[in-house]
Amino acid sequence: MQIHLSEHFTYRKLLRFTFPTIVMLIFTSIYGVVDGVFVSNYAGKTAFAAVNLIMPALMIFATVGFMLGTGGSAVVARTMGEGNLSQANRYFSLIVYTGIAAGAALTVLAELIMEPLCILLGADGAMLGQAILYGRILSLALVPFILQNMFQSFLVAAERPKLGLALTVAAGLTNIVGDWLLVGVLPWGVAGAAIATVASSFVGGMVPLVYFLLPNKSPLRLTKTRLESRVLGQTCSNGSSEMMSNLSTSLVSILYNFQLMHLIGEDGVAAFGVIMYVNFIFIGVFMGYSVGAGPIISYHYGAGNHAELRSLLRKSLRLMLFACAGLTAAAVLLAPPLSRIFVGYDTDLLALTTRGFRLYALSFLAMGFNIFGSAFFTALSNGPLSAAIAFLRTLLFQVAAIFLLPLFLGLDGIWLAVTAAELLTLAITAVFLLTQRTRYGYGSAAEESAP
Repeated sequence: MQIHLSEHFTYRKLLRFTFPTIVMLIFTSIYGVVDGVFVSNYAGKTAFAAVNLIMPALMIFATVGFMLGTGGSAVVARTMGEGNLSQANRYFSLIVYTGIAAGAALTVLAELIMEPLCILLGADGAMLGQAILYGRILSLALVPFILQNMFQSFLVAAERPKLGLALTVAAGLTNIVGDWLLVGVLPWGVAGAAIATVASSFVGGMVPLVYFLLPNKSPLRLTKTRLESRVLGQTCSNGSSEMMSNLSTSLVSILYNFQLMHLIGEDGVAAFGVIMYVNFIFIGVFMGYSVGAGPIISYHYGAGNHAELRSLLRKSLRLMLFACAGLTAAAVLLAPPLSRIFVGYDTDLLALTTRGFRLYALSFLAMGFNIFGSAFFTALSNGPLSAAIAFLRTLLFQVAAIFLLPLFLGLDGIWLAVTAAELLTLAITAVFLLTQRTRYGYGSAAEESAP
């Protein structure tokens, strides 16, 4: 039975609605993990280090998709909540067409600067050639990759989260089969892994584009539109937190790699790559719930339903409490077997990766609250507060911790940097949620009626 944004959401209904998006983002992370497993085990740790050196830079180009998707879905869902479906479709179309144009421009830029970019990141020798090759192949798919990131949010706003899950599974299977064939069976190394990823991006980005171009059963479809700078500005403002979060994650990953290359060399980059791959699976739970719940929050905010908004926030915070505790425990326990999948062939690298991941996993205790808090303000169309949370947790606090903690804790300080950043950001997130409760009507009924 289909669930509509306008309904009252119990815990059961909230989990049913967000579950496909949670699974979708977990599965997206898993097929990214498969990429790393095949490259590491079949092409070697130099190729694996090359992929992990250039990947954060490639993700910088793709951040526009996260911005337009999350920011745009908030604008579209709020407009739907206000009862103006035709306008919502016009806004939706404008945002999608903008994403296509931005992707095309970024493809040209990425291809032009790929070699100097790899050199700037510190690649040399065999690693340099493999990083350039991987980066140039992946850059060719920036348009479908940006669309894939956008439609993960828009399919939820279109009340089709299960379709989003199905497309993600199809894209993931395309990537997994491609990795097996092009890296495991054929000795194509990083080129094979890149081609498999490109193929999966076309499935995840172009198929939903066709779906929205054709008549469909969802409230949204692509139509004729016109340039409206106000809508694009609001979309970018709303989605600035997600763009900032992903941009900062990429920049900080580059900084992590730089520090690790300085401290322990290629093994450090490889270990960090494993931690990032596995980390994305756990973060997928927090991100999936936040992306899935965002359009519901936007809809009820647009409809002026303060009681439902208050209920959604309280239920979400309780769910995040269980998720943070459970995922932290799971990550600490599973660190050895998960690390072994990637680097079981190297005893020293396995020990380094296992310890690093266990320390990094402590960040999950606070991370879920911060990710949801940022998404919550995005859904309320408060881009500045959302961006502030994202900026603090993924850039400012992490950069400070990466430089300061190793002075006192050595290598362990690098792995604990993200935990320090998340705990500091949690205090800021709590302050924002408390101070904005009357403005947005999600405080207690007594607060709302107070003069």
